[in-house]
Amino acid sequence: MQLPIADPVQAAARTAWGEARGEGSRGMQAVLNVIANRVAHPGWWGRDIAGVCQAHTTKNNSTYWQFSCWDETDPNRTKLLMVTDSDAQFREALTLAGCLVADHLPDLTNGSDHYYDWRGKRPAWAQGRFYKCTIGHHAFYRVGLIGNGK
Repeated sequence: MQLPIADPVQAAARTAWGEARGEGSRGMQAVLNVIANRVAHPGWWGRDIAGVCQAHTTKNNSTYWQFSCWDETDPNRTKLLMVTDSDAQFREALTLAGCLVADHLPDLTNGSDHYYDWRGKRPAWAQGRFYKCTIGHHAFYRVGLIGNGK
């Protein structure tokens, strides 16, 4: 499957905006930090920024994206594909994504590679994993194993 967005700044900004625009600048930065932490330890979730942002798996003839905003049934997908820099939050996401690509984005998540909205049910993957912090409505975790590509 070809990635909808190949440019790393665009892919990262659209992912951060789609996942956390309601969380403000810190929330979007935290999503970008997760992307960076996954890129730093390539594995099943991808090997570069655009790939990590749009990584997916197929199960029972359905595609599931690692970041739910890319799911074809998620209402955020159409929005993130259509948003332009006339949107102030998206401009902020573009600036932060540019910092990510330039490797100048401080990690607010303490090395996290996963997160979920704590207002919902705790996902199975979070059980027994390394909780790192909470930023806005997202709880951040370190799930992958450093150094071995998982």
